[in-house]
Amino acid sequence: MLKQRILTSAVLAPLALLLVFYTPLAQFSFIAGLIVLLGAWEWSAFMGLQTKRARGGYTLLVAAILGALHLHWPIERLWLDNGTLIADANYVFTLAFAWWLVATFLIVKYPRMSSAWSEGLVLRAVAGFLTLVPLWLALNTLRSAHFAEQHHYGSTLIMVVLGIVWSADIGAYFTGKNFGKRKLMPRVSPNKTIEGLLGGLATAVVFVIVFCHFAEVPVSQWAIYGLLTVFIALFSAIGDLLESMFKREVGLKDSGACLPGHGGILDRIDSLTAAAPIFALFYAWTVAL
Repeated sequence: MLKQRILTSAVLAPLALLLVFYTPLAQFSFIAGLIVLLGAWEWSAFMGLQTKRARGGYTLLVAAILGALHLHWPIERLWLDNGTLIADANYVFTLAFAWWLVATFLIVKYPRMSSAWSEGLVLRAVAGFLTLVPLWLALNTLRSAHFAEQHHYGSTLIMVVLGIVWSADIGAYFTGKNFGKRKLMPRVSPNKTIEGLLGGLATAVVFVIVFCHFAEVPVSQWAIYGLLTVFIALFSAIGDLLESMFKREVGLKDSGACLPGHGGILDRIDSLTAAAPIFALFYAWTVAL
């Protein structure tokens, strides 16, 4: 298993860098959409759909939503000439933020509240829309930021949010393994601990402070960036827990099997589904100030 994980990561890492840094905007948006659609296919299993026709139907519905949003918000037009994000895209991120607050409530109350959504096909479908669609828009928003002035500026933003997610995950793993005693959400994800969560948050903050140092961000701004990092990393953990909750409800160990040693696409991007839209929202607010 470990060998498979290493080999898969060795292939995925350079592909991810090529996608983030060297893919033209239109192609980036298209590939990001394909990744989200793979996630939609896996999410359909969380809904209890079993036939390929039913799962394909849900995936096509998500594709239709992405297509409509692409026509309304081409990646090249997400930012206005004054450098601010178009208003209605901000509304989507605000809606996503509200959804993740609701998701947090559902996770905390699991399994007591599961009866309110586990039997409702429409509710689980909407949960998938709110989890996956804002991720696509967030990736497009970050990638296209200041693109005319500096092609790789948005790529750096994406790498920052990925760094927050990855450092929080790594920090949580090692802290939880060595010091974890108190369970975080045992009914959702038995292996996660409060100590692991705190270690992950601290590691993410260290990552961002180091980035601020090398990016020559004024020291006076480090505290606010550190605070925002705690918030983003906390919701990245919520994204992970949400997927765990849905998998537990339908009796799945992994969301899929397309990534040897890693499981499915959702198993890799679950934290990002929450972190990226909230990061994009904070970034857009910061730019508008």
